[in-house]
Amino acid sequence: MITTLRTEITVKDICDGFVYNELEGKGLFGLSGKLTIQPEYQRNYIYADGKKDVAVIESILKGYPLGLIYFNKVTDSKFEVLDGQQRITSFGRFVTNKLAINDDNGLQQKFSSIAADKQEKILKTKLLIYECEGTESEIKDWFRTINIAGVPLNNQELLNAVYSGPFVTLGKEEFSNSQNVNIKQWSDYISGSANRQDFFERALDWVSKRNIGDYMSRHRYDNNITELKNYFNSVIDWVSTVFTDVESEMRGLEWGRLYETYSRQPYSPQEVSEQVKKLYADPYVKNRKGIFEYILGGSTDTKLLDVRVFDVATKNSVYAKQTTDAEEKGISNCPLCAIGHDSNKLKIWKINEMDADHVTAWSRGGATDPNNCQMLCKTHNRAKGNR
Repeated sequence: MITTLRTEITVKDICDGFVYNELEGKGLFGLSGKLTIQPEYQRNYIYADGKKDVAVIESILKGYPLGLIYFNKVTDSKFEVLDGQQRITSFGRFVTNKLAINDDNGLQQKFSSIAADKQEKILKTKLLIYECEGTESEIKDWFRTINIAGVPLNNQELLNAVYSGPFVTLGKEEFSNSQNVNIKQWSDYISGSANRQDFFERALDWVSKRNIGDYMSRHRYDNNITELKNYFNSVIDWVSTVFTDVESEMRGLEWGRLYETYSRQPYSPQEVSEQVKKLYADPYVKNRKGIFEYILGGSTDTKLLDVRVFDVATKNSVYAKQTTDAEEKGISNCPLCAIGHDSNKLKIWKINEMDADHVTAWSRGGATDPNNCQMLCKTHNRAKGNR
């Protein structure tokens, strides 16, 4: 890869012909139309938070260096931003009055309202830019290593760069557009944000059965995302149909895997809703995130709920009583060993060789209190399971 250092390009030059799409949060063009600020392999603009974007402008006004910016030289007169998109979009938005900063008195000021000398200082600020020339694989391999202004590329952003093409472009238009009206519903079940590609990544994860890179490679040049959208919508529709009540713990669960495993089974949404409410009200359930798979799986795997176990005081008390009674009767202090026929029928186990067990299983209504506790040897406790 060949690199050439450019030091004569100013903020004013970059902002000549600057176009910003407020709806999609994209800085698109600059440098009199010669520069593509957000090529398809680039992440969305994520600086629009009133902090990072403002910090870029304040750095210019204070004379602080903005750091190196890298352009990919496509032709002699066409370039695209390889590294620096967030910074360029920030000062481009400011110069075109789409961003305001606070002055010394705490009042918000746009570019057109700040002092003329400050305007001039910003516009005349020179940038350190490396023009890079190389093959697509060279450019993208280097791009994978970039940290943009201290915000590392996440895995999906890297994959978007590696497999850029019409499929990624269409996928980002659907799943990475923060103005998509479906975002609110998706956010009930998926953690993250559109700008950081979280919804796009989840859609790909589900349809690819957790093999995103392979799927993106096979579909890189597809001119539609029909399969991706259909599968994603099928998962969302299934979840929202089975679970009519939206709970905060549903966000971020492995809904793609759950859909694969349970979507062919029939459920009564009303009965499911009643089960969810009952488990949410149960003080012994420690892991609410496990409630949904527990119900889908037939309410049998209590490990998903992390049901509250007996405390140490209860264990010690029950162990002491069982052991005293067993020694008086000349039998094992494990009730199941005592009725057996092997050599452990008379054995007195130490407390660290035993586990606390619900006499009546929690899943069958048994409470986690001393009256429903018995100490069993570890072998018998494991064998008893949920019976």
